[in-house]
Amino acid sequence: MSAPTIIDTAPLGALIRYTDGSPKPPARFTKKLAAWERSNGVGRLVKKEPPRPYATWTAPASFTLHEGNLSSDGVILVTIMRSHSADSALVFEVAEEPKPGQVRVLLDFGGNTELLHLAESITAAELWIAKEGYRNARLEIVSDENSERAGGADLAA
Repeated sequence: MSAPTIIDTAPLGALIRYTDGSPKPPARFTKKLAAWERSNGVGRLVKKEPPRPYATWTAPASFTLHEGNLSSDGVILVTIMRSHSADSALVFEVAEEPKPGQVRVLLDFGGNTELLHLAESITAAELWIAKEGYRNARLEIVSDENSERAGGADLAA
């Protein structure tokens, strides 16, 4: 799939795999391996952004993947997010879509919606919100595949 296809069809919370098509180098080539890992990976789709016009140019549509967290003693120190623009040459695929019944914890700001967390149930989502302290978050239950494209059912948080 191309990046625009991901922007148009993939639901928030989906696991997206991306690749440049090159083979993975052996571990002994640490610099080549690090470069390969920047163009080949997987992440959870957390945000989609439309094209943004500026005075001298227009930024293309893009999406952001949450690739992981680095933590120490249970405290998240760094969150790894990677954004890809619609004109990316990488090849993308939806590795896994959110399952019906899961609950998206969403935050709306600046005209965009960002996925904060994907919970297994409403109770788990409410506990996550209480623990993390997001007062403006809203909940959305992932519905079956047909209504998934429409966005699911919203709940007030």
